[in-house]
Amino acid sequence: MDGLQKSSPSGVPTQVISSRHEGTQYTERSAVRVVVISSDGRVVVVRASKGNYYKLPRGGVEAGEDYQKAAEREVFEETGAHVSVQGGGVLATAEEFRNDLHQVSYCYRATLLDETGRPDLTEEEIADGLSHAWVPVEKALDIMPSVEPTSELGRYIRERDMFLLAEALKRA
Repeated sequence: MDGLQKSSPSGVPTQVISSRHEGTQYTERSAVRVVVISSDGRVVVVRASKGNYYKLPRGGVEAGEDYQKAAEREVFEETGAHVSVQGGGVLATAEEFRNDLHQVSYCYRATLLDETGRPDLTEEEIADGLSHAWVPVEKALDIMPSVEPTSELGRYIRERDMFLLAEALKRA
């Protein structure tokens, strides 16, 4: 599961996890991952207790949806926080080949506007035991590898999100 790190044609750092297998029909999916930093230097991380891993707020981009708006929507759904994606564009990408899924994740940085809302989790997210926490920026990269995921999916997510978080924090 070691990822290959490269730069995309646009110069954005990219990590490729696994590889395309000849003969596999892949479902294509675009997703967003968001590094939210508060004014007091905290980053939000999401914990999946069922799979024993941490991740960034994230989700799929709906057909015709603006990627930055999708990022803001996903953060609100998972954390209840209102955020504003900064205009710097995509900070890093991760390309994954998992089973019959080919997914490209686009990582954005967002500023916390307020955290007064309540998460709007799906039934699947509730079943996965999703919760979130605000942690100091300097501790954020230590939290994700501090637990051992109990599934291959959790290991993929940890690898991907550690890369994206590290790249985003380099540009913070």
